[in-house]
Amino acid sequence: MDPRAAEEQPYRPTVIDNAIYVDGQRVDNPGSLADAFERLKEQPGAMAWIGLYRPKEWELVKLAEEFELHELALEDAIVGSQRPKADRYGATLFVVLRAARYLDDEEEVAFGELHVFVGPNFVITVRHAEAPDLQAVRKRMESDPDLLRQGPQAVLYAILDAVVDGYAPVIAGLQKDIEEIEAQVFSGDPSVSRRVYELSGEVIEFQRATKPLVPMIDGFIAGAAKYGLNPELQSYLRDVADHAITVAERIASFRQMLQDILLVNSTMVTQALTQASITQGEEVKKISAWAAILFAPTLVGTIYGMNFDFMPETHWVFGYPFAVVLMAGVCLILYFVFKRRDWL
Repeated sequence: MDPRAAEEQPYRPTVIDNAIYVDGQRVDNPGSLADAFERLKEQPGAMAWIGLYRPKEWELVKLAEEFELHELALEDAIVGSQRPKADRYGATLFVVLRAARYLDDEEEVAFGELHVFVGPNFVITVRHAEAPDLQAVRKRMESDPDLLRQGPQAVLYAILDAVVDGYAPVIAGLQKDIEEIEAQVFSGDPSVSRRVYELSGEVIEFQRATKPLVPMIDGFIAGAAKYGLNPELQSYLRDVADHAITVAERIASFRQMLQDILLVNSTMVTQALTQASITQGEEVKKISAWAAILFAPTLVGTIYGMNFDFMPETHWVFGYPFAVVLMAGVCLILYFVFKRRDWL
């Protein structure tokens, strides 16, 4: 990470919103991150809340310079593709969250990464996807000054709550997909295996996004005394943890359901193949039986068609009727034998 990248072009960060709050009220809208940093120094007790959307690397480098962010946290924010986690670097908490939203048209889940820097007097959000809608989170907090005046930790709670609440439509969408897949399985749709496989991948990815949340929130609550988390926020975080547990349990049940569906589908395919094999075997037996019946007169006719002068019954008056009766008799005997054995 070379700081010179920030010097090669003018500093124009991708800032969605940049505000200074004092006692739960919005008092200033700095024009840049540098201005926000200066306002914080000028106003004791103030809090900055800065939201960025898909910033470039040089913008994040400049951000780290202004707010003294740890280089490891900055590297994670630049590289991306991080698992959900919470790391503390001195007085700054770095949180990675995986938001999700269900795309109705594509019938699939889209995942996005959200990085949150929480300092003693600032919150910086780096959003790389459409979800969650942090503007709605900001409006909610600004409408509740009593909660907002509790500082950066209250903002972190609101973001966590928005991310977890955003999982509800995804759960509903996956439930609908699973119900459709169940109908496909019992209708004999041959394409259902592929859809089960694809949906299983989405559920596994969803599980990876949500599973770390409960221990993460439990860790915040456990450190309440050390980091000054008041009882009200602890209660709010427990509520978020409860919702996260519910989501995790639903996802685990979805994964089990998909495994069961795949097993049922495999069993049905095996049964269909077995039935087809049995049916094919029955047809082969019928063909073989008729081939044997037809082979008998062919054999007799072939022998008597060799045109030798010295053959039994060749010059006999009843030789031809005898041969015909012999062929018919052999055919009837074979027919009744095969019929008795259910080959015909």
